[in-house]
Amino acid sequence: MAKHPQTKAVRNQTKRTAQKEHSTPLFLTSSFIYDSAEDMAAAFTDDSLGVNIYSRFKNPTVDEFINKIADLEGAEDGVATGTGMAAIFATFMTFLSKGDHILSASAVFGSTHTILTKYLPKWGFESSYFDMNHPETIEALIKPNTRLLYVETPSNPGLDIIDLEYVAAICKKHNILFVVDNCFATPAVQQPIRFGADLVLHSATKFIDGQGRVLGGVVVGRKELIYELYLFIRNTGPSLSPFNAWVLSKSLETLFIRMERHAESALKLARHFQHHPQLNWVKYPFLETHPQYAIAQKQMSNGGGIVTFELKGGIEAGRTFLNSLQMLSMTNNLGDSRSIASHPASTTHSKLSADEKAAVGITDGLVRISVGLEHMSDIIADIEQALEKA
Repeated sequence: MAKHPQTKAVRNQTKRTAQKEHSTPLFLTSSFIYDSAEDMAAAFTDDSLGVNIYSRFKNPTVDEFINKIADLEGAEDGVATGTGMAAIFATFMTFLSKGDHILSASAVFGSTHTILTKYLPKWGFESSYFDMNHPETIEALIKPNTRLLYVETPSNPGLDIIDLEYVAAICKKHNILFVVDNCFATPAVQQPIRFGADLVLHSATKFIDGQGRVLGGVVVGRKELIYELYLFIRNTGPSLSPFNAWVLSKSLETLFIRMERHAESALKLARHFQHHPQLNWVKYPFLETHPQYAIAQKQMSNGGGIVTFELKGGIEAGRTFLNSLQMLSMTNNLGDSRSIASHPASTTHSKLSADEKAAVGITDGLVRISVGLEHMSDIIADIEQALEKA
C-alpha cells in the first residue's frame, strides 16, 4: 500500500512467520529442507527459482534486503554480494567476454582501477578511461567491441558528477550496458535507473549500513540482467551473509532521515570552509562553485554526505591535518554516523602514479571528509583546529 519511498524503506519486509514477529526475523541457516524427493528434484530446475535451497543461492533475509533496494532504486530485481567490490567484479565478469572492451570514467575508486588495469587484462578484457569533466569525448572512445560503460557519480573521492541522461542516450545508441555506482548518493538521494542506467550497484558497507558495522554489496536492474548476474554469484560464491543482510535491511529504515542530516551538515561544512586561508578549494555537489552544480541539482535530491578540500601544503600538510584531529576518525570507511577524514594520496590511492592520480582528480593535498551525525559545531571546531596545525 505504501507509495512513498521513505515508508517503503521502513515497512517492506519478509512475510511474518507463525510467531507473528513485529521486526523482521533473521534466517541463520545454510540450507533448507524439502517435503519430498520430488520437491527436492524440482528445486533444481529453472522453474523453481523462488524456492529456498541453500543460502549461497537464496535466503529470506537476504531477499528482503535486495527487494528493498530494488524498490527504492526503481529496479525490477537485484542480487546481493559480500562486499561492494564483489558487486563490481561480478558485474564485470558476468557481462564481459574475452576480447570485449569496457569504457570507464577515470574517476573511480582505487580498487576498481586495479581490477580494470591489473586483473581484467589477464583474461583478455580491454579497458580505457574517459574524463567525467568532458563527457563530450565519450562517443569517440567507443569501439566496436565496447560492451559496458561504467561510472561513479558522485565519484570517489573527487566528487565529479556526470549527466546520467546524456550518458544513457549514448549507451542506448551504441547498445552498451550502462552501469552506475550509486554508493555516494544512495537511493535516498539519486536513482540512476530513472535517468537510463541499466544496472546500479552499491557498496552497502557505506551509507546504506550507516554505522560502520558490516560489509555488503548489491546490484539492481532489469530482471533478465540480474538473472545472469545471479547465476554468476550463485556459482562463484561471493554471496551476502544473512546476518549482514539483516543489519543492512534494518539500516534502510533510517536511510532517508540519515541522508538528510548528512547532507544538511555537509553543505554547512562546505560553506563554512569555502574561503579558509589554508585551503585552495572546497568541493561539494550542492555548493554553487561545483563544476557540475546544475547537473547535481537535476538528478540528486541533496548533495550527499561527502565534502572534499585541498590543503595548500600537499602530502605533509595532509598527514599533519589527520594527526591533529581530535574527534574525527581516521579509518578506511565512509558513510558512518561518525565523521571520518581521509587523505587519498597517502592511503587508498597511494599506489597510483602521479599521472593516474591526476586522471582521477587526486592531488597531494586532497582531503575527504565523510560528514557524520555529530553536532555541526563540534565537527567544524575539530577541522578548524587541525587546519591551524596543518
